[in-house]
Formats: sequence, structure tokens, C-alpha cells
Amino acid sequence: MKLQTFNLLLRYASAVLFIMGFATSTLLAQSPAQPPLTVILVRHAEKEIVPPENKDPNLSLAGQARAQELARMFGGAGVTSIYATQYRRTQQTVKPLADKLGLTATVVEAQKTPDLVKLLRASKPGEVVFLAGHNNSVPEIIAALGGPKMPIIPETEYDNLFILTVQGDGSAKLVKMKFGSALPSSGAGMEKP
Repeated sequence: MKLQTFNLLLRYASAVLFIMGFATSTLLAQSPAQPPLTVILVRHAEKEIVPPENKDPNLSLAGQARAQELARMFGGAGVTSIYATQYRRTQQTVKPLADKLGLTATVVEAQKTPDLVKLLRASKPGEVVFLAGHNNSVPEIIAALGGPKMPIIPETEYDNLFILTVQGDGSAKLVKMKFGSALPSSGAGMEKP
């Protein structure tokens, strides 16, 4: 009788250990992967109309309103860092959001997309990054981070909004939306990037 009880207990213990091992391996296999890096990209807002020799104009009134709209839209989105190029128009585009969040925008060289991409790839999983670039650099950054190749944004478009989620394995998904007014007011911002 004692041997039968011992064998029964041994089988029961083996079964429990097997189930625990299976459950543990199943849970580990189903544990969520690292959260993705989320990059929100916009072209700078509308800029003032200035003589062609002025390569660094300020935002127009319409551009300032668009920048305020971005702060309203993304003030509660969990943005952890903000990037803008060395130009006033990109810095002024992110300033209302940076002020609302108490963040300082990191200034990056517009012509150094590979350096910016390295910074973005070094971000921690789960971070939400906001970036204001230019009509040519925004599509370039999206492609460099694994998103689709896109054409240069037309000169007259300031209402494009891109949300790129980059997984830990490098795969990326892009959502393209529109925000604010579609057309610049009275021709504001119709010149080159």
C-alpha cells in the first residue's frame, strides 16, 4: 500500500511539475515584446514670406496657430523628447509643445539625417518622440527608420502628420494624417522649405 501511495504521489508531483514547466514556457513565449518607439513627425508650420536671401524666416501667424494646435494635440500623448533642426521655423513649430511639457527641444542639423536616425534608434523602447523637419527631410527620416519611401512633401502642404512606430526588430508601421487647416492663409509659406 505504501508503494502504491508513493507511486501515486510521484506521478502527481511529476504531472504538477510538467504543467508548471509548460505554463512557465507558455507565459514566457507570450510575454509582450519591447514596446515600440513612436516617432511623430511634421514638417515645420507656415513661415513668413521674406526675401529669398533670408534662409531662416520666423513662423507666420498661421504657422504660430498651427504650432499651438500641435501642442494641444500632443500635450497629453506621452512625448518624452522633442527634436527640431537648427532653423527658426522648426524650433518655433515645436516650442509650444516643449513649453507645455517642460521639455527642451534637441537641435539637430537638417542635413545630417543619419546622425538624427542614430539618436532616434538609441531611444528607449516605449518612448514617444516628436520631430519637426522639412518637406524633404521628413520623408527621408521615415524611410531611414524603416518606414515606406515617400515623395517630398509639396511646398504648399503644412498639414501632414506622420506617426511611425518602430518595433525592436526594426520593422515599422506608418500612419499618415492631416491636421489643422489644409491651406496656408493668403499665400503664407508658399516659398521653398
